[in-house]
Amino acid sequence: MGFAQGVSGLNASSSNLDVIGNNIANSGTIGFKAGSVLFADVYAGSRVGLGTQVAGVSQNFTQGAVQTSTRALDVAITNGDGFFRLDSAGGEVSYSRNGQFNMDKNGYIVNAQGLRLTGYQVTANGTIAGGTPAAIQLPTTSMNPNATTKINAQYNIDSRSTVPITAPFNAADSTSYNYQNSVTGFDSLGNPHEITNFFVKTGANAWSVYQTLDGGASTNIGALTFNTAGVLTAPVGGTLAPAPIPLANGAAPMNFTVNLTGTTQFGNDNAVTKLTQDGYTSGALTAYAINQDGTVTGKYSNEQTKTLGQIVLSSFTNPDGLQSKGGNAWAETAASGQPLTGTPGVGTKSGALTSGALETSNVDLTAELVNLIVAQRTYQANAQTVKAQDQVMQTLVNGL
Repeated sequence: MGFAQGVSGLNASSSNLDVIGNNIANSGTIGFKAGSVLFADVYAGSRVGLGTQVAGVSQNFTQGAVQTSTRALDVAITNGDGFFRLDSAGGEVSYSRNGQFNMDKNGYIVNAQGLRLTGYQVTANGTIAGGTPAAIQLPTTSMNPNATTKINAQYNIDSRSTVPITAPFNAADSTSYNYQNSVTGFDSLGNPHEITNFFVKTGANAWSVYQTLDGGASTNIGALTFNTAGVLTAPVGGTLAPAPIPLANGAAPMNFTVNLTGTTQFGNDNAVTKLTQDGYTSGALTAYAINQDGTVTGKYSNEQTKTLGQIVLSSFTNPDGLQSKGGNAWAETAASGQPLTGTPGVGTKSGALTSGALETSNVDLTAELVNLIVAQRTYQANAQTVKAQDQVMQTLVNGL
């Protein structure tokens, strides 16, 4: 027996203790993947063997437990083997399972090391752009106002109504109309305006519709006709198109249509069953939400939501071939293969995203403590082989 076997065992055991210690140290690190040492025997032409060597360190990429978080930009990858794709300021791409993100002063979603999360941006019309993933930049400015262009409403106009006793129509005189209903619309500057529709019965199954803006002068915007079943038959398509209304506040004239499709004339009380309009005022970004498919949705103070981007995930044919860079990040290598990058989702290989959650370390602390005891005993046993060889050598020297 020579010293080589014992020394190789000490070196290998020391490496094993290093890996186990690293696992234990990172048992609380979000997205950390436990490692294990791969050993190989050494013969080099000797029948007895020259000991052992470290053949490599393998990482366990199984998913860690998912825990909830109170932060909207914390996100976990679930039911998949994907990685977040991160981009440095210099363009270097790395990959991580750590979903602890923040927004920097420029609106980029970044991790603790300042690496930027990548994905797809949104076009001017609100659709996902696709193409080559780039750093996702959330808007830091307010949402622009949107002028009302369409009002969609469904009413039931009481067929039991009679022609008003007062003529002509006067918005200030309730005896000159049968029913009124209001909705708030917005001009091109985001200012609110009260739009009121008045319904005046003019004959059997026939009605006139008048409209005022902010209680101003009234305008006859059209007529409604119903058949004997109470179904709206005119105007065709159910849409009235009032003339543009000039404004004195510097905004463009209000120009919108009123779609009354579905309005009925039944023997029930006057009532509105649907009333929406497509305008809104300006609004500041107040909250974020990350959906399972990676889309990032912003909620604004004007009660509007808007898609701000979409996160992509990358997976690898051989994740064991990735190179650990520290900081919860890995780099692509020839052994890992090229990244397969796409959008996340339920049932995809890369997995889906869960907002307000984090993937914890997959280290089994109990198992690692047992491994630590075994590795310590192995180190001690190898030390004994060196000690025994030393004693043999000492005996040999003393006998000469």
